[in-house]
Amino acid sequence: MNQPHPSSLEKDKPSPTHAPGTTRPGRSGRIWFWLLVLVTLGLGAYYFFIHPKQNQASNTKTGGAPAGGPRQGRGTAIPPVVAVKAVKGNIGVYITGLGGVTPIYTVSVKSRIDGQLMQVHYTEGAFVRAGDPLVEIDPRPYQVALEQAEGTLLRDQALLANARIDQARYEKLITTRAVPEQTLATQKALVAQDQGNVKTDQAAIDNAKLNLVYCHIAAPITGRLGLRLVDPGNYVQAASATALAVITQVQPISVIFTIAEDQLPAVLEKTHAGKRLRVDAYDREMVKRLSTGYLTTIDNQIDQTTGTLKLRATFDNKDGMLFANQFVNARLLVEEKRNVTLLPSAAVQRNSQTTYVYVVKPDQTVAIRNVTIGTTDGDNSEVTSGLSPGEVVVMTGVDKLQEGSKVQAHMDGDQSGSRGK
Repeated sequence: MNQPHPSSLEKDKPSPTHAPGTTRPGRSGRIWFWLLVLVTLGLGAYYFFIHPKQNQASNTKTGGAPAGGPRQGRGTAIPPVVAVKAVKGNIGVYITGLGGVTPIYTVSVKSRIDGQLMQVHYTEGAFVRAGDPLVEIDPRPYQVALEQAEGTLLRDQALLANARIDQARYEKLITTRAVPEQTLATQKALVAQDQGNVKTDQAAIDNAKLNLVYCHIAAPITGRLGLRLVDPGNYVQAASATALAVITQVQPISVIFTIAEDQLPAVLEKTHAGKRLRVDAYDREMVKRLSTGYLTTIDNQIDQTTGTLKLRATFDNKDGMLFANQFVNARLLVEEKRNVTLLPSAAVQRNSQTTYVYVVKPDQTVAIRNVTIGTTDGDNSEVTSGLSPGEVVVMTGVDKLQEGSKVQAHMDGDQSGSRGK
């Protein structure tokens, strides 16, 4: 018998059939893929074409600007900046030097006699005037010495009077040769000796009286007292190194500061012309002005090790803002320039080649303008060329600006609105 060939059997086998209502797996995946692509394309078209037009129409109806603020061209916001006007004014040429407050007079009050300290009349840190009592030393030993000297003087005056009587008698007798001339000469020497004793006694009295004066110590100058250095009850000595009090003159007071020797000619030119140069004393941070005075003295030699020269300025110090040995910054006004163009230093821009500013034009665009800066004083600078008073310059917000950029300029200190509105 002939058996059928396996390959022929497979060809004759009917193909499998799917149940009604079912879809082949490959076809279903392709349908979902194309649906996802269509949805993505639709969303993209909406956000890129339809949604921006709706926002623009909405802003146009409400009178507002598009989201993100005013636009410079397509997609570029007009940057807000703070601007200032160049003005005409005065500026000072200053020389700044480091200095210290130095009292014109400083007195360490010491005892000129030995004795027990009985009373202290002053209060620490008080302001005293010349002649005000400070301390009292026990005067009794010196009172006794005065009385003793007065007694010695009386005795020697009596001896002198008797010697003079004898001398007058001998002078009469010598005419009759009743006494030898030697006796008269001896008597004259005795009178001179007694006169010396009387004068010595008088000096001892004066010394005792002076010591009594020294028992009452008064302020030698007007100034401010420091801390109390000796308490009542202690025995003080004239040879002691410890002072009873220290007084410093604070009104007026001086500041000694240094300047570079290269700056000296400008100062000498003004002083030789009879100008009175003003000096301002500032604190350590150069922020607060403590007092204002005037230059009074220029030292007579330059320190070769530092190349500096010392100057002294005197301040009335009525408000007491300057203290002895206080560190200060001294600003010496050498010249005051008048009616020059001034601009805040923050508005001046610099690079490695030039100094320039951003000038705001009437159409709210900026132009780069090269300028020349002269004197700088604090926050202001003198513009010697390139800018005129009244022109508006960008002060802050220049990091993204370039020639021709459009800006929304707000004047410095005016928050009510922008320039040009």
